[in-house]
Amino acid sequence: MRTIVPGPCPYCNTEIEYLYQTENIPYFSDILIISAICPSCGYRYVDTQLLKNTEPVRYELPVTTREDLDVRVVRSMTGVIEIPELGVRIDPGPACEGFVTNVEGVLDRIAQAVRAAVRDGDETEKENGRLLFEKIESVKAGGLPVTLILQDPMGNSALVSDKAEKTVYVADEPDACGE
Repeated sequence: MRTIVPGPCPYCNTEIEYLYQTENIPYFSDILIISAICPSCGYRYVDTQLLKNTEPVRYELPVTTREDLDVRVVRSMTGVIEIPELGVRIDPGPACEGFVTNVEGVLDRIAQAVRAAVRDGDETEKENGRLLFEKIESVKAGGLPVTLILQDPMGNSALVSDKAEKTVYVADEPDACGE
């Protein structure tokens, strides 16, 4: 189902279209994707929500083969992604967007963020960025096993794979909503 709802941009008040679209992810659940783009000011909004009641979740996926790079990743606005072996943790922030991708797409997003961060960095930051790029490429080639952890206190995120271990997420620190 695809529905377009007109409404004001929250930043510049220009009339924009909010797109609500449902998608079925095999072996998982129907999800709702909500998106909007303002052509006037560039405001973007993307979120995903499961269309069922869910509990907080934590997924752990060992990424040990090239095939693991194809595992579907559904991250909502409240999802936290962590890859401890790379020293990477992606926490939601005020401009956080939900997305549907795969493990390789998550690695590409990390590489893109590092590339932007080191562009104006000092020599140490640039060297650390280069080392992280090498590790990411090694993961993609199947040479460096890592663990992808996805936690969501609202339960709206998922790793869609029989290989991913799903448990109930129990926060030992403030959750993605700051509570």
